[in-house]
Amino acid sequence: MPMHVTRFTDYALRVLMYLAARENRMCTIGEIAGAYGISKNHLMKVVQELSAQNLVEATRGKNGGLMLGKPSSEISVGALVRSMEQGIALVECFGDSNACVITPACQLKHAFNEALEAFFQSLDRYTLTDLVPNKRYTELQQLLAIPV
Repeated sequence: MPMHVTRFTDYALRVLMYLAARENRMCTIGEIAGAYGISKNHLMKVVQELSAQNLVEATRGKNGGLMLGKPSSEISVGALVRSMEQGIALVECFGDSNACVITPACQLKHAFNEALEAFFQSLDRYTLTDLVPNKRYTELQQLLAIPV
């Protein structure tokens, strides 16, 4: 069973990486959607959640746009993934609709829970700065067609 994060979490990470590569300059959801070739509507929901978590500062109006809500060094990848992936169910017994007959005697849930916690602890070692280090700005700006 492959471990994967939801598309919502993936897009949240991409938005934050784009904003970090912008180096504290405003941009629009449309620019980010265009750079990644993804739906603007999906990104609007993602940005709304990131804004609610104070990770993105969204300014409305003609001169509005998006910026990081805090320094990239203060944005924990592990904390972000945890907040976006609440209720992750690796196996049936993690969910509310568990119908597995061996649940009372099974230790699989505990093993998977331990593995999931190790996954999050590994991500806790990284910040947005680690994902978008200064030495890679130019490369990311070119790949995402970010105006300099």
